[in-house]
Amino acid sequence: MRKAKPKKRVILPDPVYGEVMVAKFVNHLMLDGKKNTAYDVFYTALDLVGQKNKDAEKTALDVWKAALDNITPLVEVKSKRIGGATFQVPTEIRADRKESIAMKNMILFARKRGGHSMAEKLAAEIMDAMNSQGGAFKRKEDMHRMAEANRAFAHFRF
Repeated sequence: MRKAKPKKRVILPDPVYGEVMVAKFVNHLMLDGKKNTAYDVFYTALDLVGQKNKDAEKTALDVWKAALDNITPLVEVKSKRIGGATFQVPTEIRADRKESIAMKNMILFARKRGGHSMAEKLAAEIMDAMNSQGGAFKRKEDMHRMAEANRAFAHFRF
């Protein structure tokens, strides 16, 4: 490469929980630069998760983290062209990319859900991901299934 790699930007933690992961999630959730609205949606969704999960000893933030862990993929397939043929080569995913994919999938499938407000849809998706259900969990399972099916081409890894 001719240029040096750009430095990673420092993301400041969120104001309520003091977590950098929450701030990253809100950055993915944000539309048109409306960060306060995104924070409102996220915190309302966590309140709803806390109300649904009253009897459990876990806090709403712990439930959200566990849900993210449940939908975090470990491997993905990448297309690689070798000798005129294109192979789907399974590769492991970097840690920061895993986190990003999980967050994006949760938000994507929450937006696709039927429901009244985005906070309610996000809360429902968090609860489904926690219980190993829902669209985001299915997407992770599909990624793993694709990688498993193409394991024969793992020696083409780049």
